[in-house]
Amino acid sequence: MINAFSPIDMAGRTMANRIVMAPMTRSRAYGPGATATDLMATYYSQRASAGLIITEGIQPSPVGQGYPDTPGLHSPEQVAAWRKVTGAVHREGGVIFAQLMHTGRIGHPSLLPPGLWPVAPSPVAAQGQVFTHQGPMDFVTPQELDTDAITGTIADFAHAARNAIDAGFDGVEIHGANGYLIHQFLAPNTNRRTDGWGGDAAGRVRFARDVAAAVAEAIGGRRTGFRISPGNPYNDIVEHDAADVDHTYTTLVTELGDLDLAYLHMIEGTDQALTARLRKTWPSAFILNPLTHPEPTGPDALARIEDGTADMIAYGALFLANPDLPARLADRGPYNTPDPATFYGGDHHGYTDYPPLQGTY
Repeated sequence: MINAFSPIDMAGRTMANRIVMAPMTRSRAYGPGATATDLMATYYSQRASAGLIITEGIQPSPVGQGYPDTPGLHSPEQVAAWRKVTGAVHREGGVIFAQLMHTGRIGHPSLLPPGLWPVAPSPVAAQGQVFTHQGPMDFVTPQELDTDAITGTIADFAHAARNAIDAGFDGVEIHGANGYLIHQFLAPNTNRRTDGWGGDAAGRVRFARDVAAAVAEAIGGRRTGFRISPGNPYNDIVEHDAADVDHTYTTLVTELGDLDLAYLHMIEGTDQALTARLRKTWPSAFILNPLTHPEPTGPDALARIEDGTADMIAYGALFLANPDLPARLADRGPYNTPDPATFYGGDHHGYTDYPPLQGTY
């Protein structure tokens, strides 16, 4: 019987297990020009026993940055810095994909180079605030992307994907979830366009599909993954109409399935029936970030590999607290308890029975 410790073939290689380190935004790219640091190489290499590591969100272009000190993959200096990270992970036998994340309207001009402004499918400001170096700031009304800018943004994703491979990554994950730019095109409250990039589900999924197609053409479909979060209200996304959500994401997953991608990574919502339908629709590896709120995803989630719901399970908080998580899952514990104070800017002093990480995370 297939279980979490069965190998799985993906991206042209065999992964040792089916436990995924989920992407988690960290704001720790303190190197010059939003570059990765030696500390980040340590962080990821300590977790190299995962079947697959997916990095924190990496902006594919300067205007794609939405948080302080997040890393990029659009300059030669950033490519060179990431080689230290990928090399460290590979020396430990790990597999690592770069998550390409354009935040769209989620951000602030103070986080961007002079002259740039947050962009989105439509000029609709998100409710709420974003943290900046000057403190919390209200979201601004974004600049609407015109057709030329959309084409340019798609090209930015493809360029960043090529940079990722040059930097030694095994592949990339396109972030189409959590209220960022691609999700903004998918959701009707953020995409109010009446041209071919908006309107009905076919128009709203077009940007996501075209980004995936461009990345797959640039680096190969088998080195490309895609992340979705149907119905997720994060970052002021409104996808309340269950029928529209079902139709939109079934349309998207069907079209992405034609591209022969490595995997689909789904952040599960309350509709587990939708999880099952999309799993059935998707033709290759299906990674699930299961709904376990308010608790972090725990060992019980691995049963969803055994029952066929997913091929791999993604862990976030538990992987932060337990860098050797696959071994602990195999031994049925013990587990360090995640401490949220260490996840969002606090000093990371390590956990009781694992060597401390150096510095802050």
